[in-house]
Amino acid sequence: MFARPFIDSVDFARNGREMRGEIAVSELSRLADMLARSEGSLIYIVRGYHEDDRDMLELSLQGACFLRCQRCLGELEYPVDIVSRLRLLPADRLDEAEEDDDEMDAIEAETRLDVLALIEEELLLDLPFAPMHQEGECAPTTRDSQQKASPFAVLAGLKK
Repeated sequence: MFARPFIDSVDFARNGREMRGEIAVSELSRLADMLARSEGSLIYIVRGYHEDDRDMLELSLQGACFLRCQRCLGELEYPVDIVSRLRLLPADRLDEAEEDDDEMDAIEAETRLDVLALIEEELLLDLPFAPMHQEGECAPTTRDSQQKASPFAVLAGLKK
């Protein structure tokens, strides 16, 4: 286990700071229910900047995680390549930001922003609701092979 990184989001943005790192997928506890296995890691870059009199964060996230296919329940490698631009606003102005700009998300400007929680939130928002392999790529399950044999063939065998 390691220390969770926290930033003062407004100071981070106004001073154009950047943070890079790598996080194990197993550290993202809210993601655990969707994973087929918790191996792997994600590389992240959080960059602060000031644009058009707005404090901004840009989060880049790359790697892969292994989700469970909802069709065959097998393992599905899901490539992660996210770039999110987030506007920093005081809590009382978040509602007006939703009405103003549909292209950019806004988050609350915090003096102690948990970077890993932000990464986890953006990843959860990016994941498909029901991840599935492409058509025809699902591994056949043992149940499928059992259904191919007629149940009446078993009864005919008992009759003899």
